[in-house]
Amino acid sequence: MDSGSITWVLISALLVWIMSPGLALFYAGLGGPKNRLHTIGTSLILMGVASIIWFLLGYTLAFGGGNDWLGNLKFWGLNQISFSHSTRGLTIPDGLFAIFQGMFPIITVIIIIGSVIGRVRLRALIVFISLWLLVVYSPLAHMVWDNGFLAKLGAIDFAGGTVVHISSGVTGLVLAYLVGPRRDQSYEKIYSPYIFVGGFLLWFGWFGFNAGSALAANDQAILALMNTWLASAAALLPGAWMSYRLRGHLLLADLVTAGLSGLVVITPAAGFVHPWAAIVMGAIAGVVGIYSITLIKRHFGYDDTLDAFGIHGIGGTLGAILTGVFADRSLGNAGGLVNGHWELLGQQLIAIVITLLLVVVGTVLLAGITRFLVGPLRVSEDDEAIGLDLRLHL
Repeated sequence: MDSGSITWVLISALLVWIMSPGLALFYAGLGGPKNRLHTIGTSLILMGVASIIWFLLGYTLAFGGGNDWLGNLKFWGLNQISFSHSTRGLTIPDGLFAIFQGMFPIITVIIIIGSVIGRVRLRALIVFISLWLLVVYSPLAHMVWDNGFLAKLGAIDFAGGTVVHISSGVTGLVLAYLVGPRRDQSYEKIYSPYIFVGGFLLWFGWFGFNAGSALAANDQAILALMNTWLASAAALLPGAWMSYRLRGHLLLADLVTAGLSGLVVITPAAGFVHPWAAIVMGAIAGVVGIYSITLIKRHFGYDDTLDAFGIHGIGGTLGAILTGVFADRSLGNAGGLVNGHWELLGQQLIAIVITLLLVVVGTVLLAGITRFLVGPLRVSEDDEAIGLDLRLHL
């Protein structure tokens, strides 16, 4: 075991953890005052739910070996997990690996609620998320990060482009369709300080999210941190230009969204591409991110309340594709189009399709099971009208 790597991954785990309250604040700013406390409170509840499910079954289903699709129950309740040595060939112990990986499902489920916050009953949301972590997230993490089907296919995902961002964004979109649009979609004045503070915490934590995924204090962690920094920075000016071009003025929310879009797009590629490629990817993401939450959303007419799909679903898909373009064999085991190889791009596209199938089918089925267990997903018309802050949190 390496003490430097242990220290770095411990710090990275805490950085990923702080992204969850950061996202709660960001969502609270975007969502307006009548569901602000509800947004933050729901995020806190789901932090607890996701943590316990990861401890009981999530980790073993994701990283318990098993077959190409799902882990076994060998490590249920983190049974037989060592805190002093690694069975995975790492320089950090298995216990720390479980801690770090356990931060990812927390942020993933909080991303989901951004699509439907304020119109889904809290009880239904807790049941759905609990099932989703076991049926969708854990199998997907296993297939990508535990030498499962997608890993054997040749697809790569450094820190969660498919596992975290595509899965959460698409789940949010499907839920938004199943629940139906808000009855009142009038735009409220955005409380900008929440957006900035929440966005800053997300941005800060993302360095641990990506660089910590090297799982060691090494050159790949340095590369991932640099690429995370450059991609997010490169997204800002193109995103600002796109925002001004579409709206005729510049919103702080759009600036933060552009930066987050750069962070999302570099996530699957952070340890696999050169810094110049991170800049290109970020610049593309800045434009696509703003386009996604405005024109695309308007054209298709879906009510993704806080743009979880626009930022994470579309951004994660774009990142997975561009990883197939810019991944350099000199930095990892796979080379993309920059090395003259088409195979990785094809493998990435197949992985995206499989992820979409799992997420869409899983979400529809689990939403039906949730209705059967606890009743309707949607809050009453009166509760939605007055806001869930007054109904649940005051």
